[in-house]
Amino acid sequence: QVQLVESGGGLVLAGGSLRLSCAASGRTFSNYVMGWFRQAPEKDREFVASISWSGAGTYYADSVKGRFTISRDNAKNTVYLQMNTLKPEDTAVYYCAAARQLTSTYYRPDQYNYWGQGTQVTVSS
Repeated sequence: QVQLVESGGGLVLAGGSLRLSCAASGRTFSNYVMGWFRQAPEKDREFVASISWSGAGTYYADSVKGRFTISRDNAKNTVYLQMNTLKPEDTAVYYCAAARQLTSTYYRPDQYNYWGQGTQVTVSS
C-alpha cells in the first residue's frame, strides 16, 4: 500500500503561481511512477503530468505544457507540481497518483494504483 497526501492548493488570481506537494508513505516511493490529475465539476478526471521513477522522464498534457513543472525528491518521498501562469480553466481538484510501472498510456487514470484525497485549486479572473 502507498498512502498519498496532497497539499498546497488554494485560491489564486489568474497569472499567479502555486506549488502542490504530494507526500508518500508506505512502500518504496522511488519504485513508483507518479502523476498529477485534476477534475473540475461535472467533468472527467484528466491527466496533468507524470514523472518516471528517477525523475528523468516527464510528461505533460498539452494544456499545461510550458506552464506546469512536475518534479520529485525521492529522499523526501515527495512529488511536486509547480504551476505558473495559472488560468481560470485550471480550477479543479488536483489529485496525486502512483503507478507501479510506466506504460504508453500513462495519461489514463486507470493506469494508477494509488490516489490521494485531492486538493482544491481555484483560479479567479
